[in-house]
Amino acid sequence: MKLDAILWDYDGTLVNSVPKNIDITKNILSIVAPHLTGDSLPKYLRDEEAYHEANHGAKNWQELYVDYYGLTHDEMILAGSMWAEHQEKNETEVTLFKGIKNIVEAFSALPHGICSQNSQNNIRRMLINNGIDAQFKAIVGYDDVSNGKQKPHQFGGIKCIESILGHLDNPFVMYIGDHEADTKFARNIQEAIGDGARVISVAAAYSRSEPKLWDTKPDHVAYSVEDLQGIISQYT
Repeated sequence: MKLDAILWDYDGTLVNSVPKNIDITKNILSIVAPHLTGDSLPKYLRDEEAYHEANHGAKNWQELYVDYYGLTHDEMILAGSMWAEHQEKNETEVTLFKGIKNIVEAFSALPHGICSQNSQNNIRRMLINNGIDAQFKAIVGYDDVSNGKQKPHQFGGIKCIESILGHLDNPFVMYIGDHEADTKFARNIQEAIGDGARVISVAAAYSRSEPKLWDTKPDHVAYSVEDLQGIISQYT
């Protein structure tokens, strides 16, 4: 049985977007929670190392905003509603992880897709700028999924698979992501589609995640971008 498609997370998997995400979050906090700016800026937004600790420690973005950044529940909801707009406006550069383009091109015979909590327009622009947009047959971003069905809910993954393959009949796909929620996402997709579906989960540990600490374990761990070559090759 060979893969029908490869699905990717975006932030922390295809691109290093930490500087941009920090800047976006600071801008949003200045609007919804000005008491958390300046000298009171959460420590997890003061440098990239601290950001990684919070981002990979939180189970989802809601927990990240409340438990790590210190927003109230209402502030968190408002901040979430502003995320897509601020992603579009923010011009901080993001870059593909070194070697990612080579991996995508090496497996260009397979259709690729992206399931992300970033903006579809941002993602598409990055793919075009790097000359790999043709390989990606579907992009499901934050603005394509309702708040209640963001990852790890399976909705976006099922939508992505159906867009790529045109059906949900026994799909065999791989999902690559850097967060425990991505592994849960893969499991939820498989469970929702049911018998015949197979979703291989790969943890992108090259972005400083620590899958060994996760309760939900991935099928494979890529400690470097180059590791993806061997992992994907097992199923092609």
